[in-house]
Amino acid sequence: MIMPEIPIASFTTFINAYAQSDVFGKAIMLALIGLSLICWIILIQKIKVTHRTARLSQIFYKNYTSQKERMLQIDLQEVNACKDLHPFAHILGSLKVKTGEILNKNLYFSTQDLEKPKIYLSSTDLEAVESHVLTTISYHVKQLEKNLFILPTIVSLAPFLGLLGTVWGILVTFSGLQNSSSIGSNSVIIGGLSTALATTVLGLVIAIPALIAYNYLKHRISNYSSEMQDFLYELLSYLELQYRRVDLD
Repeated sequence: MIMPEIPIASFTTFINAYAQSDVFGKAIMLALIGLSLICWIILIQKIKVTHRTARLSQIFYKNYTSQKERMLQIDLQEVNACKDLHPFAHILGSLKVKTGEILNKNLYFSTQDLEKPKIYLSSTDLEAVESHVLTTISYHVKQLEKNLFILPTIVSLAPFLGLLGTVWGILVTFSGLQNSSSIGSNSVIIGGLSTALATTVLGLVIAIPALIAYNYLKHRISNYSSEMQDFLYELLSYLELQYRRVDLD
């Protein structure tokens, strides 16, 4: 038994629909195509950034673990995998700077031993370091989420534009049916139907990938934010072991 061939929509279909549309229908199609381009540019750029950041962070963490015993003496340029410091490197750098400031302050006010003063970090000091580094994490999360709001905007806007094109195409079709005695009525009806169907399809084709990409990126950024916080608390635990005063009471 010979199965009938199933027609597959191609770019020619949309080109013909665009050619047969009126000015307003063409404007809607161009707007949808513009949204599609914006969507894919942001999608590709964000995926590249998140993948690169995660990969460099893994390399940095591997290099860091071999030197974590001397955490405050680590040279960031030696363990960093690229010229630009990524979030994990910034977290360690921010912690080193803030811890150094607090240790210098405690050393200045230390009166326990004038010859070899011993310096410690109190619970308040550790909380101050944590708060300082959390602002660094918040900054990097905002950088990763920068311009991400455009994707949910496209998710909402594209179907509405497609619906607008659908309604407009049907309106043009009914207008052509009312003027069916005119010479170009058939082309007007076909153009209206083409606009209605093409804009509907375009709106959905744009919105569905944008929705999937947005949910994927939000989930990935959320996971990476948790990884940054885990790295911070790992650093704080080592810092506490090295500089926290032992309570003998």
